[in-house]
Amino acid sequence: MIEIEGLIKRYGGQDVLRGLDLRVARGRVTAIVGPNGAGKTTLIRTILGLVRPDAGRVVVDGALVGNDCGYRASIGYMPQSARFPQNLSGAELLQMLRDLRKSVGMAGSGVLDEELIGSFQLAGHLDKPVRTLSGGTQQKLNAVMAFLFAPRLVILDEPTAGLDPMASGIFKDKIVAERNRGCTVVVSSHFMNELEELADDVVFLLDGAVHYSGPVRELLRTTRQASLGRAIAKLMSQAVAA
Repeated sequence: MIEIEGLIKRYGGQDVLRGLDLRVARGRVTAIVGPNGAGKTTLIRTILGLVRPDAGRVVVDGALVGNDCGYRASIGYMPQSARFPQNLSGAELLQMLRDLRKSVGMAGSGVLDEELIGSFQLAGHLDKPVRTLSGGTQQKLNAVMAFLFAPRLVILDEPTAGLDPMASGIFKDKIVAERNRGCTVVVSSHFMNELEELADDVVFLLDGAVHYSGPVRELLRTTRQASLGRAIAKLMSQAVAA
């Protein structure tokens, strides 16, 4: 689904991504983990075409990123903290997204997935101005938007931050259900227990380079650790000691 070769990104002379090579398999949940400053956000923004790399290539579903923004029609994105126009209602925001996609010819599959509106019991809040909604309710709206256009690829950045335990469980069930339908999910989070529950594969970034990429089960086996959090901690300690 995603192929990355020799990806380099510099900010102010500092290498944030250092010749990064990565493959993300189709129809699986891939977790991207690493400490703050590892390059996770820059990697995600590069895949989305929001950051131009200094070198290397990124191919998403057969489309070379940077040539044509049309590939984004099949992507759903959930940032850690969405910044919505506070004067609009939730319903107006959803309609604005539909209108924007039509105006630039990004119809996608043409199918709308509004399942999370019901699952989160959001219908009674959609007519309210966003500024009156709680942070958790705004995060639920953020999640709805990520899946709204039935994407083939969903990128989630700290998706359960701000969600209560019940909403978090509903959202994780949605992720698994979409994976089972063939959707590719890339998720970045610091909550290792949640990632272990969701992820098929894991990518560990440190200092802008990939130090592990593969199945979660294989990482647990090779590190001889009982949990993903402990396995990542062992990888980090080995990398620092090297």
